[in-house]
Amino acid sequence: MNKINHLPGISSQFLETDRLRMHLLTAGSKENIPMLFLHGNTCTSTIWEEFMLQFADEFYCIAPDMRGFGDTEKKVIDATGGIEDWLDDITALIRKMDLAHFHLVGHSLGGFVCWGLIARHAADILTVTLIAPGPPMGFGGIHGEQGKANNPDYSGSGGGIVVDAFADRLIAGDRSKDHPLYSPRNMMNRLFWKEGFKADREEDILTAMLQIHTGEKHYPGDYEESEYWPGVAPGRYGPVNALSPKYNESLLHDFLDTNRKPPLLWIHGKDDNIISDTSFSDPGYQGKMSLRKGWPGKKQYPPQPMESQIKYSLAEYQLMGGKVYHKKIADCGHTPFIEKPELTRQALLDHIRKIIKQ
Repeated sequence: MNKINHLPGISSQFLETDRLRMHLLTAGSKENIPMLFLHGNTCTSTIWEEFMLQFADEFYCIAPDMRGFGDTEKKVIDATGGIEDWLDDITALIRKMDLAHFHLVGHSLGGFVCWGLIARHAADILTVTLIAPGPPMGFGGIHGEQGKANNPDYSGSGGGIVVDAFADRLIAGDRSKDHPLYSPRNMMNRLFWKEGFKADREEDILTAMLQIHTGEKHYPGDYEESEYWPGVAPGRYGPVNALSPKYNESLLHDFLDTNRKPPLLWIHGKDDNIISDTSFSDPGYQGKMSLRKGWPGKKQYPPQPMESQIKYSLAEYQLMGGKVYHKKIADCGHTPFIEKPELTRQALLDHIRKIIKQ
């Protein structure tokens, strides 16, 4: 396994919490206000390094490897609790590091976890910045802006939707370009950012991708057979099952129901192919595009409108008194903080300064 070469100014450390041994990256002085960064799926804290360094003069930047990823202790994710294992882990980290008040930044899966952290830690969160977050309804098997189930068993969500050819290559640590679609390197370059973009730290980000915890109860996770298309329903273990709407039915309500509502900024790329109303990761859209066989049609299994679901959720948050700001970045895919770092940095700083002035 290749070793990640951390950038100058980034410190790597391990922290024992009452939940598990967590690996985290930090930058900046502990005397500064903390800024907590949560990474996305098939990735680790290392994806934040360049971005963290842009804030290190002013903030104490902290980016953990979440359960299931990177160098954090390998422990099973009980997917039947939805995002609860991640929430409990991050809560333990917050207590261990005594983060009384902090800014919260989440990307993709990390953004999905942020919906729950807002519900749980609203009093401690100064601002929230969600970068291409998964919608609070969960991922897979749902339709409409409110996230209604396509089928009773939430078929098309969970570990069974991961393509075997990709999972096998990920488990094998494949760094090649051999398969045009499913080698991890090609998958990363096709979905993490807009096609044609070249990441400066591609090798380190690929290494981080290959550090996902694999095994029978880890990635890609188990599944149940389903009588409904596409023939698989959520299992009980691993990160992909933990994203299923089946196990996160109360998440939107919990997010909206919190008494204090931290000001929230949503940043996303116009050309995002993952969190989108036309997501290439969504079985419904894959079926529509003839990338998954046997699609029963739009009436029975429509694509999941993830961007519309986020818009709906944030509109409801605003109606209930929360402040919401929105930045959509042109010529940008799923990782604005890597593809368009200056625009993303400025949007985040403007967001924080608005709150300071109030």
